Amino acid sequence: MRAPRSHTALENSPSRSTLEELRMPVRAKLAAAWASLMFLYIYVDYFQLFKPGYVGEILAGRVAEFDLSQTFAVIGVTIVAIPSLMILLSTTLPARVDRATNLVVATLYVPVSLYNADGESWTWFFGLTIGLEVLLLAFILRSAWTWPRRTASPATLAASLDDEPLRAPQQA
Repeated sequence: MRAPRSHTALENSPSRSTLEELRMPVRAKLAAAWASLMFLYIYVDYFQLFKPGYVGEILAGRVAEFDLSQTFAVIGVTIVAIPSLMILLSTTLPARVDRATNLVVATLYVPVSLYNADGESWTWFFGLTIGLEVLLLAFILRSAWTWPRRTASPATLAASLDDEPLRAPQQA
C-alpha cells in the first residue's frame, strides 16, 4: 500500500516532464558508436546490391575493379572485423590502452571510409553513407580524445575501480 502524499509534496516535486540526465560512460559511448558504424557497413553493403549491374558483377567474379578471390574475402572480413572487435575492446581494455586504441583505429578508418567513394556513380548514396561513417568516426575520436581524467582525492583513491594511475587535472 502506498503512503499518502501531501499536496505540498506534489507542488515541490520536480516536474513530471523533467528527464533524468545521467553521465554516459565513455566506454559505452565508444561501443555504441562502433556498433552504429557496423550497422552502417552492413546496410550499405546490403543496399548496394540494388545498384543496377552490381549483382551481375558479383556473379561475373568482380566487385569494382577487384577480382573476387580468397584474398578479397580475407581483406573484406578484416576491414569489418576490426570495428566489430572495437565494440568489445572499447568496453574491456584498460582506460589508457582503450583511449589510444580508439584514437588509432578510428584515425585509420577515416581513409578506409573515404576510399569507398572512389569511382562510385551513386554519389548521393555514397556521399550520405560515407558522411555518416566519417561523422561516427569523428565522434569516436572526440570521445576518446576528451576522455575525462580523474582527480586525486581521498574519495577517489579509496573507491578506485580502475588500475590506471591518478593524474592531476590539466590546466588550459
